[in-house]
Amino acid sequence: MQLNQVTLPCTDLEASAAFYETLGLRRIVYSPPRYARFECPTSDTLEPSTLSIELVDGWAGSDWPLVYLETADLAATAAHLEGAGLILLTTPEMQSYLWKEADIRDPAGNRIRLFEAGTARRFPPWRIKSD
Repeated sequence: MQLNQVTLPCTDLEASAAFYETLGLRRIVYSPPRYARFECPTSDTLEPSTLSIELVDGWAGSDWPLVYLETADLAATAAHLEGAGLILLTTPEMQSYLWKEADIRDPAGNRIRLFEAGTARRFPPWRIKSD
């Protein structure tokens, strides 16, 4: 089983679409005024995961669910996003669980965590050993 996509609420389809494209996602479906779908850059999986946004009424934003988007170089990604006028909520910082992370909010107020984890993403030292 593989996660295919997550759909997040949005309040301004075009603003949210532009935000996710700035993050580096590629728009693959665009059905204004209510829906857009993006493909994440390819990774070590067979198929890239996708992220969707869908217009909703009355959404005020939230910290949950927290969506994690991985990048190979968080410092460069953060600099690129700040150069594009986006504001990070937190600066890139190494966490005790060996992931470097920085948070940002999309235009609808969804909290997005950008991270760089390398091999610690799937194989941290405390990973459960399998037979």
